[in-house]
Amino acid sequence: MGRLTKQGFKELVQQGTVLLDGATGSNLRNAGMPVGICAEQWILEHPEVMKELQRAYVEAGSQILYAPTFSGNRISLALHGLQERLTGLNTKLVELSQEASGGRAYVAGDMTTTGKLLEPRGDISYQELYEVYQEQARVLISAGVDLIVAETMMNVDETVVLLDAVQSVAQIPVMCTLTVEADGSALYGGSAVEAVETLQEMGADAVGINCSVGPDQLEAVVASMYRAARIPVIAKPNAGIPVMDEHGQAHYSMGPEQFAVSMKRLVENGARIVGGCCGTTPEYISLLAQTLRR
Repeated sequence: MGRLTKQGFKELVQQGTVLLDGATGSNLRNAGMPVGICAEQWILEHPEVMKELQRAYVEAGSQILYAPTFSGNRISLALHGLQERLTGLNTKLVELSQEASGGRAYVAGDMTTTGKLLEPRGDISYQELYEVYQEQARVLISAGVDLIVAETMMNVDETVVLLDAVQSVAQIPVMCTLTVEADGSALYGGSAVEAVETLQEMGADAVGINCSVGPDQLEAVVASMYRAARIPVIAKPNAGIPVMDEHGQAHYSMGPEQFAVSMKRLVENGARIVGGCCGTTPEYISLLAQTLRR
């Protein structure tokens, strides 16, 4: 397929609604991954579980797979004493997704919040955060990802730092998604519409929302983002609201059919790049693909 250029990414979206993958974490937990460990390390100890999941997403119709490098930044890895293995972990995880895709889907290097808030709200400086993101971006791009996705971001400022850092390494397509409340406000500052306005000016190639709530609660948010957007809008919500059982397992309120129908409404409201977050499986993505084709 060849690495995506910014122009190639534009052309991909012009061909029709782009289908992302579904959840990683909730599926790995169902496959036996314990809570509270380093997911990135667990995946490398159980590579077939990850490859099987991602192959199923490709079969379901996913055009972009998210490499499981979500918390592969120095700050998050340090919580498990793994910061010195950053290069090896990220590189091997990208290779896993490349193997799973078999050249049938693009592979996105996945980056997220470090959990540290920027000064003055928190205790990390712009420069420190920039260097943390730049380090991971450099490794992901060297490993051959087709694009970068910044997902589950908590506020607009932090996303700006991440985007800046990636752009300092290479001119590669970057998708940015924030986690928002049903009213579109981000968890630690800013809103979905502000994210679009700011990040498209900064050079993001697509902006949107992920995780958050179910698609049925996001129609107004997606419509308002679309009105502000000159770049594609992304929607990758959860399978509804989770309910915890007595074993601490999350059960999501929305089945695949209801999810697919609700997602089609988000497309009608302006979403051009869609997928699923927590609680979704390859079955959700397959039904979504069928529903969009209809």
